[in-house]
Amino acid sequence: MTKAEIVEQIYEQVGFSKKESAELVEKVFESIKETLARGEKVKISGFGNFVVRCKNARKGRNPQTGQEILLEARRVLTFKPSLVLKTILNGEEEGGVVALAADDE
Repeated sequence: MTKAEIVEQIYEQVGFSKKESAELVEKVFESIKETLARGEKVKISGFGNFVVRCKNARKGRNPQTGQEILLEARRVLTFKPSLVLKTILNGEEEGGVVALAADDE
């Protein structure tokens, strides 16, 4: 799904104009980016957590030449899906009963 598709969904389902929908989506993503840039966690209930982790500098190896190189310290973004999202992705309902997707019918 692209950002444009998200805007279209908001336009159709919420009733905002396309311009308002695009501004809303842009503001949400900008807010998420700014929060992550500060190193803070973004937790979206029922969806998951975005967490910035710090990786220390370490020795690495160029796989083509075998030459040792120093990999600098960096920050990486990780995503951990919520239990609700995992359940939906695995096609299960509450209580462990497997649900049929609409495409399976």
